[in-house]
Amino acid sequence: MLKRVKQWARRLKRDGVTLWIAARDPRTPRLAKVIAAAVAAYALSPVDLVPDFIPILGYLDDLLIVPAGIALAVRLIPPDLMNDFRRQADERAARPRSLSGAVVIVCVWISCLAALGFWALRYFR
Repeated sequence: MLKRVKQWARRLKRDGVTLWIAARDPRTPRLAKVIAAAVAAYALSPVDLVPDFIPILGYLDDLLIVPAGIALAVRLIPPDLMNDFRRQADERAARPRSLSGAVVIVCVWISCLAALGFWALRYFR
C-alpha cells in the first residue's frame, strides 16, 4: 500500500512538471494551456492556498485540488502530446534543481501577499 502511494505521489510530481511544459508548448489547446499553467503553478509553488499546519484542511487541498486539476488538464491535452510532455518531464527530472527558480517563486508569492496586504490596509482604513 505504501509503495503504491509513493508511486502515485511521484506521478503527481512528474505530471506537475509535465503540465508546466504543456502550458508553454504552442501545440497545446488554449483552454488546456490555461488550466495546465494554473495547476502547475499551484502544484509547484512552495506556498499553499490553505497552509498545511491547519488541521485536515491544510492537506485537503494537496489531496483533492491538485490531483483534480491535473486530471482535468490531462484530459484536455491530446494523448500523443501528453506522452511527449511526460518524456520531457522525465528528462528534466534527471537534471540538477534550480535554487534561483525557487527564490523567484517565493519572491512572487511574497510580492502578491504584500500587495494584498497594502490593498487591505487602504480598503479597511
